[in-house]
Amino acid sequence: STLPVAINLFASRRRMLRALDLAGWDEWDSRLEPLLDPKPPEGLLEKLKTLPKLTELAQVFPKTVRSGPCQEVVETGESVDLTKLPVLTCWPGDAGPFITLPLVITRDPASRKVNVGVYRMQVYDRNTTGMHWQKHKDGAGQARGYEREGRRMEVAVAIGADPATVFSGVAPLPPGISEFLFAGFVRGEGVPLVDAKTVDVPVPAEAEIVLEGYVLPGERRLEGPFGDHTGFYSLDDDFPVFHVTAMTRRRKPVYLTTIVGRPPMEDGFLGEAVERLFLPLVRRMIPEIVDMHLPVEGIFHNLMLVSIDKRYPGHARKTMHAIWGTGQMMFTKTIVVFDRDANLRNLPEALWRALTAIDPERDIEFVHGPVDELDFAARLPCYGSKMGIDATRKWKEEGFHRRWPDEIVMSSEVRRRIDALWPELGIRLRR
Repeated sequence: STLPVAINLFASRRRMLRALDLAGWDEWDSRLEPLLDPKPPEGLLEKLKTLPKLTELAQVFPKTVRSGPCQEVVETGESVDLTKLPVLTCWPGDAGPFITLPLVITRDPASRKVNVGVYRMQVYDRNTTGMHWQKHKDGAGQARGYEREGRRMEVAVAIGADPATVFSGVAPLPPGISEFLFAGFVRGEGVPLVDAKTVDVPVPAEAEIVLEGYVLPGERRLEGPFGDHTGFYSLDDDFPVFHVTAMTRRRKPVYLTTIVGRPPMEDGFLGEAVERLFLPLVRRMIPEIVDMHLPVEGIFHNLMLVSIDKRYPGHARKTMHAIWGTGQMMFTKTIVVFDRDANLRNLPEALWRALTAIDPERDIEFVHGPVDELDFAARLPCYGSKMGIDATRKWKEEGFHRRWPDEIVMSSEVRRRIDALWPELGIRLRR
């Protein structure tokens, strides 16, 4: 292919913040707070002050436009040739080339609401690909609706949209929240959408490349293996087939892609952004949570560290079950709950706190339930056990009657005296 490839667009915290137009994660908290905790204005002056904010919110809704750069070139029928795209075969054991960062856009068969998700697509030939809809994903749920009605499902796939829109396709949004609306809120302006040429699906007008086509009810084809974000190959299995009827693009498009594998990889920074951006929403649903962290070693669903404002006996266990009952956090294999003063982002410190605070028989709980479809260690596909660890200080009301020791901390006076010695020793401290 002669098309240029863009990769590692999100491969650092600085790039991720820039993609979301943020100076830091705290800025997101302040931007989101008025939506999560709206207060009615009191008095004429306060009401007038809210008008610019309302106007700003009105501008984040998707905007339908008549045309866009994504349709500068239109190819249909026999002209469609996916082999012209620089689709990567990422790992030696991959079954073939995979489109790894596609925005798959579909409509619900009943409500007609639009869903956007990122599902890998194995390229089989010039006009067919796999569609890796895992059964828990919204796209798969919509596909089942079409299959029940015996109808083919129209699909559009955008490759190379603006960074906020790409991130929104990855983000685990609450049910009913539009990915395009969320992208508009992140961007500060609505995402321009244009009608696809051959299917009844809106697509980002500023995308680099758009594939249009359909999925037939009941049609399956072997897909995989694929070197996945777990660091292992996800095994081959039967998945739906996407038939491409049109390919539209810019005159000089750039092909956006990513490579996933054993962490740390680019998707780890996307995961960090999900963690930081959705923490305010998680706190709203589970108010005792102070902080949460998903270490990259846990590959998103295997490990969650949570600190809480512990208020009553058994509060840590209540928090575990609340997490397992909330959205895609239901897949979390291991949850470790700490007291509010734990620094979750210092993994060695967090492990030290957890391992010194637990009595394994007393503080570890096992439950059964849904697990990530990529969890190859589970006893059954999509079903297995999960573990919760209570690493909080134990109370008498929880049956702990021994004295809990104080943590070793150097006195402020000694620290002050030592700090004063560094310049005399010719050592410059980084602040």
